[in-house]
Amino acid sequence: MGKFTQKDMIYEGKAKRLYSTDDPDTAVVEYKDSFTAFNGEKRAEMSGKGRLNNLISSEIFGYLAENGVPLHFIEKIDDLRQLAVMVKIFPLEVVVRNITTGSIVKRLGVAEGMKLPRPLVEFYYKDDALGDPIVTEDHALIFGWASEDDLAQIKKITLDVNELLKKLFEPLGVVLVDFKLEFGRDAKGALLLADEISPDTCRFWDSSTGDRLDKDRFRKDMGNVMGAYEEIWSRLSARKK
Repeated sequence: MGKFTQKDMIYEGKAKRLYSTDDPDTAVVEYKDSFTAFNGEKRAEMSGKGRLNNLISSEIFGYLAENGVPLHFIEKIDDLRQLAVMVKIFPLEVVVRNITTGSIVKRLGVAEGMKLPRPLVEFYYKDDALGDPIVTEDHALIFGWASEDDLAQIKKITLDVNELLKKLFEPLGVVLVDFKLEFGRDAKGALLLADEISPDTCRFWDSSTGDRLDKDRFRKDMGNVMGAYEEIWSRLSARKK
């Protein structure tokens, strides 16, 4: 691990805090024990949640880096923190759906649990006050949120990540239902995958039982939320043994 000095907090989100370092191009990402849903309307604190999301996200980022995905993650510092490249985040969330559930079922009235013939990529405008509305690529272009080249790179990386994550989780008995990604640019202009990949940002279903192993357990008051996160980490960490 390279030497660095953690300095001032520069941002606090719903699930993480961001700190500057003595290197203006790097930041420390600290994971919180906070749960939020429905754009922050539902909140809770659960001890150990930050640790699990950090461990899971660090493991997944490491795997993606090994497979050539450009990302902001540098290394895991400890149980709660990561060292990352400082990026300016695009105001877009990118969602990939492999199976129908959640908002798309409500929005379009389609049946839940449909296996889609190909991955469905959706863009959402990052604004909690507006409820993170779904937008088209034209919205992103016209309002200057991203260029055509940005969108092309983002979609390619997103679909690559989808295939890599399915390959990672299928042998672990986990179905990758859908997930959310965020992207940013570093000081040199490189486009990088950012934020986190965890049960907070992915829907994972047990391939045998259909049990939810993600934040839906919190959203829907299904109970055993931390047990689901522990199960994902247990399966991920056991694959290297």
